[in-house]
Amino acid sequence: MTLDWSAGPSHGLQGVLQVPGDKSISHRAIMLAALAEGESRIEGFLEGEDTRATARIFGQLGVRIDTPNPQTRIVHGVGLHGLKPNPEPLDCGNAGTGMRLLAGLLGAQAFDSLLVGDESLSKRPMARVIRLLERMGARIEARDGEFAPLRIRGGQRLHGQAIDTAVASAQVKSALIFAALYAEGETVITEPRPTRDYTEAMLKAAGWPIEYGPGRVAVRGGGRLSAQTFRIPGDPSSAAFPLVAALLVPGSDVTVTDVGVNPRRTGLFQALCLMGADLRFENERLQNGEPVADICARSSRLHGIDLPDALVPDMIDECPIFFIAAALAEGRTRATGLAELRVKESDRLGGMARGLRAMGAAVTESADAVEITGGPLQAADIDSLGDHRLAMSFAVAAQCAQGVTRIRDCANVATSFPGFIALAHAAGMRLDPA
Repeated sequence: MTLDWSAGPSHGLQGVLQVPGDKSISHRAIMLAALAEGESRIEGFLEGEDTRATARIFGQLGVRIDTPNPQTRIVHGVGLHGLKPNPEPLDCGNAGTGMRLLAGLLGAQAFDSLLVGDESLSKRPMARVIRLLERMGARIEARDGEFAPLRIRGGQRLHGQAIDTAVASAQVKSALIFAALYAEGETVITEPRPTRDYTEAMLKAAGWPIEYGPGRVAVRGGGRLSAQTFRIPGDPSSAAFPLVAALLVPGSDVTVTDVGVNPRRTGLFQALCLMGADLRFENERLQNGEPVADICARSSRLHGIDLPDALVPDMIDECPIFFIAAALAEGRTRATGLAELRVKESDRLGGMARGLRAMGAAVTESADAVEITGGPLQAADIDSLGDHRLAMSFAVAAQCAQGVTRIRDCANVATSFPGFIALAHAAGMRLDPA
């Protein structure tokens, strides 16, 4: 299905908003609840296509999952060894998180599995996770050795390893952690830079013996997972769009409530503060061990910065909306270490650079870096490349541009932010289906 948007300049954003549940935590909550012993309850589950795909797969594997009301799941866990084989393909849709984490989990099962995805996911690289899982003893066959579909051979004995991931990726790390739950001995994973630690924290809360700190995790196989109640906070990646729009549109004052502010997810907010943003965390608290806050944003006069390299891993998903902020800031913004953006749902670095140039911004890109000089934007015809984060980022840019912008191929926004248009309207953004 093709869906285009029409967006125009806003006269100011106002209101108290709530965004959908965190996508990363929703995926992991379904997986851990399925492997736990007993009944788990998930509150705040993201009703997006990606997370629903993960839930459907566990249904195919014999896990009963009830939906008593929207954003709630009751998962009847089957224990670590209770999953059942299913000869049908397990369709991850567009969910790279789902496919990579499932590759680790299913590589340790006694039965074969076949993971498939949509056209976009089938172009995303899987070799880096496959090779590391194979070091532990898994057997995974991929198209051209790198791309989905992934045919996973069951019945393998996995062995704990000392693994340096070489790439700073929470998805790769988490795939190894799920495999390590079943492996003999201890698996020690080190990263070149720390990445989000949701999997580690959630495992510890479920009673698994795990030790972790920034850039390192040690997991022993052979434990048990206890059922629990997961309360999922709002996704900071989703909150970024109305918050950045409020910073950029004059006369705006917006609060997004109940947002997860895990230190490994706040890179964008730190970068915006370096640019001069009037951005505040209020009502800070812990929820299931995770830091949560209400985030307030008022229209601000932003200036360009050299983005600190240390922030990049903690804002890789938010880079597209950061580029919009940079394009409307005073002066130049430079960022490096962005190669990972080339292999997301689209080439996000290239797609953002082309779209911003079409809107009149001065953008220079290289293989892993970008330089953006801020200035006024004009309406344009933008191709979002079927990438939800590009579509929503350009919808924000259009609130500050002269004229009406058309954004093409926006249907995939439903993977992470169902109801985005309704929330945009509630805040005062001008955005409608074209």
